[in-house]
Amino acid sequence: MTAPLPDKNEIRIAVIGLGYVGLPLAAAFGRKYPTLGFDIDATRVAELRRHHDQTLEMTEAELQAADQLSCTDDAAALAGCNVFIVTVPTPIDGYKRPDLRPLESASRTVGKAIRRGGVAIFESTVYPGATEEVCVPIIERESGLSFNTDFSAGYSPERINPGDKEHRLETILKVTSGSTPEAADFIDALYASIIHAGTHKASSIRVAEAAKVIENTQRDVNIALINELSLIFHRLGIDTHEVLEAAGTKWNFLPFRPGLVGGHCIGVDPYYLTHKAQEIGYHPEVILAGRRINDSMGAHVAQRVVKLMQQRGLRTAGAKVLLLGLAFKENCPDLRNTRVTDIIDELATYNVEVDVHDPWVAPAQARHEYDIDPVAQPAAGQYDAIVLAVAHREFVALGADGVRAFGKPGAVLFDVKRALPRASVDGCL
Repeated sequence: MTAPLPDKNEIRIAVIGLGYVGLPLAAAFGRKYPTLGFDIDATRVAELRRHHDQTLEMTEAELQAADQLSCTDDAAALAGCNVFIVTVPTPIDGYKRPDLRPLESASRTVGKAIRRGGVAIFESTVYPGATEEVCVPIIERESGLSFNTDFSAGYSPERINPGDKEHRLETILKVTSGSTPEAADFIDALYASIIHAGTHKASSIRVAEAAKVIENTQRDVNIALINELSLIFHRLGIDTHEVLEAAGTKWNFLPFRPGLVGGHCIGVDPYYLTHKAQEIGYHPEVILAGRRINDSMGAHVAQRVVKLMQQRGLRTAGAKVLLLGLAFKENCPDLRNTRVTDIIDELATYNVEVDVHDPWVAPAQARHEYDIDPVAQPAAGQYDAIVLAVAHREFVALGADGVRAFGKPGAVLFDVKRALPRASVDGCL
């Protein structure tokens, strides 16, 4: 006999992973249901217990308002929960293949805690089929329960945009799905109770998984096209942004801009889809071509900077270059998959000495993730070139003159993000 789903008055939610995705979700549920946030990082849990979020996604007041939320790093505390929502990272490895180890570990954690009638929901970005092919079997092995008899599963892709204070969890339409019609209805109603923008119930878990992975793949391919156009127009001596501004006067021209493509989504998710495509015997050409272009842009920026220095008669070996920004996007401390490191790596091949300054990034995290020690405050008049890599508001507020003050007389200023007036910089994408 199939186990009944949790009664709405007896829902006990566990959110596995309290990062950029999991914490806002746990807080939203914690305003309505008894919710337990679980993370393996004891330091992170201790900070959250003090209502401090180092990702800056949640304010102290917002965390305090989640009066039914508690946080723990003790997996044994999950035993009393009956709805488990997994929000752990799904990165890629050094060969650009899906790294499912965090997801597999989280599935084992759920399997040890879930009981008959429980529901396991996954939000982490995966390829179509991963929930039922990878996660569910692990839960079955760990729990001794049978899928769709003793427990149900679902997939509801996250749509968090780090640093975005306008598009928040509650204001973004939520895609939901379940492993049975009953589970799909339960999961959809659960999310609908906290998502003001409403929900869209997909017909299957695989459809929901595919919808998520193509959202960012579509953006990646479109940005790759603009990046390639930027490479072409640079060789033609045409200003790319002027071209885009002119083309943008047509009502249906898409407003993408050239730049570095990093972060936890756009620069990663396409590899999940291409991995699955190759597994079933199809070689995706457009998606992988776009990835190659976008992954090359950091090196392209460095080469442009070096060429500008050489054209001015500046030596490159032993030169000092300042990179402004390390986070993967502006006004956000998120370092995940930042492509600013590609600029640093390419400059290193020219024996250039690089300093990095980013007021949004925690120095300890930069050191841990990339072995980079950012400078707290760059000295004025010390650099042969300055690269505005991330358009943090602090850098934009300095203006071109303020940024140039870090350089020596005649220093090169390259603006990756086109945050400064074109006439005030020496180069841009």
